Amino acid sequence: MNITLNKNDEIVMKLLHYFIIEQNYNPVILHGAKDEIWLEKSDGDYKIIRIVSNYIHNNEQLGFDIYKTKQIIKKIRKKMFLFKVPSLSIFVNLGDSVDIKSIKDNNITLAELTEFEDIKKYDSIINTFPNILEVENNTKDGIELFLKLTNEINMKNQVENKKAEEIFSKKRPVITYALIIINLIMFIITVLDSNDFFNISTNTIYKYGGLVSVDYLSNLSDYARIITSGFLHAGFIHFIFNMYALYVIGPQIESFFGKFKYAIIYIGSLIFGNLLSLLFLNGNVISCGASGAIFGLLGSLLYFGYHYRVYLSDVIRSQIIPLIAINLLIGIMLSGINVIAHIGGLIGGYLVSKAVGVKYKSTKVDQVNGIIMSLVFAGFLVYMIFFR
Repeated sequence: MNITLNKNDEIVMKLLHYFIIEQNYNPVILHGAKDEIWLEKSDGDYKIIRIVSNYIHNNEQLGFDIYKTKQIIKKIRKKMFLFKVPSLSIFVNLGDSVDIKSIKDNNITLAELTEFEDIKKYDSIINTFPNILEVENNTKDGIELFLKLTNEINMKNQVENKKAEEIFSKKRPVITYALIIINLIMFIITVLDSNDFFNISTNTIYKYGGLVSVDYLSNLSDYARIITSGFLHAGFIHFIFNMYALYVIGPQIESFFGKFKYAIIYIGSLIFGNLLSLLFLNGNVISCGASGAIFGLLGSLLYFGYHYRVYLSDVIRSQIIPLIAINLLIGIMLSGINVIAHIGGLIGGYLVSKAVGVKYKSTKVDQVNGIIMSLVFAGFLVYMIFFR
């Protein structure tokens, strides 16, 4: 039996094959969108590609279509956490009286294809996707084309689904439990030494490695306070609050990044938080606590959520960002809270996460940029603390 695709469907299938298989665009699910397919790629020159097979018979209908498209892009832009979303709309079924040149918009490129090779007419598309015409040379007609392309698209979707399942599957948070145990051991030791459960003495915190002003750092063991202070707490309330936060947030980051990367993020966030804190710490004040590292985990979650915003954008916007803002505000309003360490940890967690990378998402360029940014930030803090 010889079944053939109509010309418009064939163009659409070839476009989908190229953008999904060759360029790694991901489909966007839109309720109510009829005879149009939306694809997104956050690091693409075109963040959104829209393939429209719906028949548009005049310029007025085209204008309304573009207006509707802009409204949808505004919503997608919020989910993608981007200020601008350059987009490409490809039409395969326009009426003879429709003139796409009548639409002027710097953020939306329009193209009309009556044949696949019409794409040659659009320099901006060819410059962005120089190998797109190779699709024309590697495909067959009719049902063979349909089966070939749909099979490849389905296989790619299966691979992507397996990757997502691997990333989001629940794993045993060994490093998180180890960190909680270390903090618990140090808390018990300081309680016994200070003989006070709710208010550990300043002398005890100093004795076991609390962070002090740079003026009091004189040898290697003193510099180690930048790390050791993150495993000490000033009392039971301080300890239990931080450990509960670590118990809730830690397993998520450990699962998303893996144990080794998670350990680097945690320690890196702790160091960045305390380095920034040293810029402002003075007098006989002693700082301690895991909250700088915990804020680093929140910064890490922001970075991870950006890459997996298809799954987490609503959570990031409605829960994580407000949580960070509220806790920073509490730190500013209440005395005795080292909000500077929180800010340093938050920034450090984001930068270190960029350096270690998100599995299946980060490129080598992203990681190199993360390493450079982390080293620059660390170098700046060290210079400001010790050499200015």
